Amino acid sequence: MLELMYRHEGLGLAAPQVALDYQMIVINFAGKAATKEMELVAINPVIVEQKGIDKDREGCLSFPGLYQDIRRAKTVKVQYYSLDGQLKEMICSGLSARIWQHEIDHLHGTVFIDKMGLLAKVSSKRYIEDFIADFDDDQKKGLYPDLEARL
Repeated sequence: MLELMYRHEGLGLAAPQVALDYQMIVINFAGKAATKEMELVAINPVIVEQKGIDKDREGCLSFPGLYQDIRRAKTVKVQYYSLDGQLKEMICSGLSARIWQHEIDHLHGTVFIDKMGLLAKVSSKRYIEDFIADFDDDQKKGLYPDLEARL
């Protein structure tokens, strides 16, 4: 199910994915931009509790077209601040829990390919090699900034 949602508009986006150095994520649990009532902005989100294990197919807007089974907690309790500075808490399971974990990982510099098991990594090796080569070529063409030069 997550795979199908990611093919459309995406379920979430973390600030680092768009080169912003903030601990902030935007989630749309419906995966449709027009469904604003299912949208949430979370500042400084943290997972404070995890339960169970769930393995499901996952993708990422940062790696279009790549999907693999990823193990995640089945249920999470998350705390975050809303845009108006209110401390919020949410307990969720299934797809919603997976979205929180996936997006919070981005805030810590982890992407879903880092969570792949050995077989998934082996079967994705060619995609990742091609992705890196394409990115390097595009960066040489000036399509992406040289992030190392910023350091």
